[in-house]
Amino acid sequence: MTRLSVDDARCEALFVSRLQRTDTPTPAALAEMVSAAVRQFGVRGCAARMAQEFGDHPDAAAERMRWVRRLVREVPVRPPRAPGLGEHGLTSRGPESPRPEPDRVPAAA
Repeated sequence: MTRLSVDDARCEALFVSRLQRTDTPTPAALAEMVSAAVRQFGVRGCAARMAQEFGDHPDAAAERMRWVRRLVREVPVRPPRAPGLGEHGLTSRGPESPRPEPDRVPAAA
């Protein structure tokens, strides 16, 4: 069984998205298109729809996938940062959310 990389999944999602060749999307717009396609179809659904297109229109599907892969290389798809996440996607803790106390191990008697 072949493992699906994150870039492969992104390309499949963009392949089935509403993205058109005339579009000039920003990284944020590409990320939103990926998210929208995955929300609508799921990861497996994106792959299934892409496979269907390759079965129905192999030449057009191959050209679209080459274009999508080129676009992903040129304009990296960056996942949108959720509110409250730091630069590296780590949650920043403020005074209102202190770290939990570690479990205390009772001393041996």
